[in-house]
Amino acid sequence: MTGKAAYYITTPIYYVNDSPHIGHAYTSLACDVLARFMRLDGREVFFLTGTDEHGQKVEKSAAAAGRDPKEFVDEVSERFRALTELMNYSNDDFIRTTEERHIRSCQELWRRIAANKSPKGRDNIYLDTYGGWYSVRDEAFYGEGELIKGADGEKMAPSGAPVEWVEEPSYFFRLEDWRERLLEYYSGGAVAPVSRHNEVESFVKGELFDLSISRTSFSWGIPVPGDDAHIMYVWLDALTNYITAAGFPDEDSETYKTFWPADLHMVGKDILRFHTVYWPAFLMAAGLEPPKRVFAHGWWTNEGEKISKSLGNVIDPADIVAHYGLDQVRYFLLREVPFGNDGDFSHRAMVARINSELANDFGNLAQRVLSMMHKNCDAQMPQPGDFTEADKELLSAAEGLIGTVRTELGDKQSFHEALTQIWALVRQANGYVAEQEPWVLRKTDPERMATVLYAAAECIRHLATICQPFMPESCAKMLDQLGVAADARDFTSLGRDGALVAGTALPKPEPVFPRFVDETPADG
Repeated sequence: MTGKAAYYITTPIYYVNDSPHIGHAYTSLACDVLARFMRLDGREVFFLTGTDEHGQKVEKSAAAAGRDPKEFVDEVSERFRALTELMNYSNDDFIRTTEERHIRSCQELWRRIAANKSPKGRDNIYLDTYGGWYSVRDEAFYGEGELIKGADGEKMAPSGAPVEWVEEPSYFFRLEDWRERLLEYYSGGAVAPVSRHNEVESFVKGELFDLSISRTSFSWGIPVPGDDAHIMYVWLDALTNYITAAGFPDEDSETYKTFWPADLHMVGKDILRFHTVYWPAFLMAAGLEPPKRVFAHGWWTNEGEKISKSLGNVIDPADIVAHYGLDQVRYFLLREVPFGNDGDFSHRAMVARINSELANDFGNLAQRVLSMMHKNCDAQMPQPGDFTEADKELLSAAEGLIGTVRTELGDKQSFHEALTQIWALVRQANGYVAEQEPWVLRKTDPERMATVLYAAAECIRHLATICQPFMPESCAKMLDQLGVAADARDFTSLGRDGALVAGTALPKPEPVFPRFVDETPADG
């Protein structure tokens, strides 16, 4: 490790019984943007994703396909690894819960939980018989009071998944004993946004039941240490991936000491309880620190309709990337709605963002400034003269942008607001160019034209540098056209010390954000 400030961010690992869809892409995209941002801001980053490969649902799916479970998960896991490449994620590790390192980690976590006492002086884990409602689809247990009625009056999970009554021997975790420690943990801002914090806190203040953490009715999972008749509850298994990748159980490893506890677990709101109630309780019971923060975002609909396989409107990331462009999709997903809220994916909204904000606002700003410099400044970065108050105002706004974005992303995980602030500067720069009219100055005052173009280019440099985490390929092209060296694109280059150098040769400019002209909705 380099001794830099560390930042550990995780996605929930993808459940291999599914196929990659927009929800998977969304969570990991948010993590990728934060990981890229933190690296550019001088942090030592560890960004983790992977696949969750155990459980009854996977075992049943493999059997239905006539496949061995390991062969089945090997194939499906590769689809999710392909998603990371498709979306240009910069993850540092891709973990699979069938790996030997993970099995060792899970069993050691179990041993530590079992060896310790709860805050009430009782064994954390005890053997009994479980009888209750279980959803195979959710891999979750539900109390009678949590169930809802289906259209035919049948009992269903809150998610709408079918449930079945299960009775079998089971090891239990004394969740109720950890209530006060959990509430203390939440008081430090461990759950975001506020609505999710309130939801979790209300749940924990209510009636907590001991949690069944082993199963005997199927075998596709990690054996309980000392009792091979039981396998671990899939969520205890899956959640442990976060410490496995950090090096656990070797707490003296540089990776573990540098990165655990994780700075941020990013999850969808449907798995909030597992990450903010069960997971920190397991860690506390094992004598380990819980993650610093869990952020639960909302869900996407498709053209106003709930996304579901039965409706046939599942959004395949590969389809929309092929149709609209990778960076355009990355931008839209984090720009369209406040992060944490539910959002709707629509063709009309996507095209509006591409054409209005990317092509018209940012793209045209860069293209006209670069084109004028190429045509009127001998294809070189112009030499500026003395800056006027208007120039200084624009440059000051550009130099101050990183502080604002750092707060919105690092402190709040507010991607939408960060982009709102970035686009405020894009529009300010467009207004500056329109007001200064360098195309008129070309004839009346060429020296002043050079200064205006330089100030605008310097603003574009700041914008492209700060937008790199959101749109890495497009911003790299823009910085290339500004003549910015590849090793001068982190955030230490922002401000006057990294300013554009007059006389730098510039390539012929090419549009970075073309308009979207095919008005045909994407398939799927």
